[in-house]
Amino acid sequence: MTIQLQFNLQPERRTFTVSELTARIRDLLNRNFTDIFVEGEISNCREAQSGHVYCTLKDERAQIRCVWFKQQRLRVRFHPEDGLKVTVRGSLSVYEQRGEYQIYVESMEPLGLGALQLAFDQLKRRLESEGLFDPKHKKPLPLLPRCIGLITSPKGAAVRDVVRILRRRFHNVRVTLYPVRVQGEEAAREIVKALKFFNQQNFADVLILARGGGSLEDLWSFNEEIVARAIFDSRIPVITGVGHETDFTIADFVADVRASTPSAAAEIVVQTRREFDKHIADLRNTLAEQMRYRILVLSRRLHELAGRRGFRRPLDLLRQQRQRADELTARLARGLGQRLDASRKRFALAQLRIRSFDFRVKIAALRLRLEKRSADLGVRAERQLRLKRDRLQRLALQLEERSPLKVLERGYAIATDASGLVLRDAAQVAIGDSVSIQLHRGEYSGMQSLRSRARVRG
Repeated sequence: MTIQLQFNLQPERRTFTVSELTARIRDLLNRNFTDIFVEGEISNCREAQSGHVYCTLKDERAQIRCVWFKQQRLRVRFHPEDGLKVTVRGSLSVYEQRGEYQIYVESMEPLGLGALQLAFDQLKRRLESEGLFDPKHKKPLPLLPRCIGLITSPKGAAVRDVVRILRRRFHNVRVTLYPVRVQGEEAAREIVKALKFFNQQNFADVLILARGGGSLEDLWSFNEEIVARAIFDSRIPVITGVGHETDFTIADFVADVRASTPSAAAEIVVQTRREFDKHIADLRNTLAEQMRYRILVLSRRLHELAGRRGFRRPLDLLRQQRQRADELTARLARGLGQRLDASRKRFALAQLRIRSFDFRVKIAALRLRLEKRSADLGVRAERQLRLKRDRLQRLALQLEERSPLKVLERGYAIATDASGLVLRDAAQVAIGDSVSIQLHRGEYSGMQSLRSRARVRG
């Protein structure tokens, strides 16, 4: 048996469709290029309306497209921009509709500066360009705040330092604490909620936003954009005392006054009280100096008049003028002394009123007046309602007495034609017309006869 061997020297040809080839390439890239790190410079960066970021990562000799979806961007605080050198982590795949290979970015880190520092610098530049740091928007601090709003953690050392300083140097001020978290994901929203609360209630004259020291991550709640805009929108002046003296946050740039520490923020509020006390003391000293100067001028004028020639000649007149001058001097001294005592009493009374002023007593008195006015108004309304009700009953009785139905009870009737018009004259109807007669009880309708018409005329 002869076995014939046949050799096919022509290789077998395999033809791929574009979709099959692209799928093969995609599977190859997905198996070999997962969880890779690529370093380069961002260019052609754009953010779609959906929140996804599309950009190109390049170096001196090559470039590759990148896609960064919105869900992966939520964990990163800075914004990608052209010219920024970064390291991206992700996987390599193919966008089949275009046949382009690209990196699907999972995370991104800037080269050189940390991600938080870069986010800080970007937000600072953007808010500064919008004018949130402009000194013309800074609100002045109140001279004598009646109530101080304190926004901080109730468990930290900052609240103890602020309250201790305020109680020691400004003992009659009221401090209202709004407890918030000063670290973590929910801290920024709680701080914004606290600022809105004080502005809606409008009982605090100045707000202190305080926190102890920490790292940039610990203080990041005070670098959030929502916190900065809430401080800028606050109608109440805001003092920030966040971290240590070398720590700066976005909230510090937007606030009306920036303090280096929470204790320094309390010192700033107390300083306004000291300035007020110093101003009162300066006024008192100025008043005393003016009085002494006035007395000196009058005394000198008196001596000048006493030394004139006309006063030296008549001895009696001179003696009288000297005695008169002594009396006037004594009266002037007594008058100035009384005015000085009265001024001191008014000052002491005003100082006492300032220290003991309490809105609660005034509110209670106004509440009593309001209750009394409400009771009087109720009595007057009841009296008017009773008078109106009596008048209504009288008018209803008069209306009932004058009603045509009363006339029908005495045997009279009301005749109307077919259209409902009241018949007052027999000429209004003809023989064969239909008429209706309204009696006291019931109604009669029918054709009018010639006999009934003659009877009506007779």
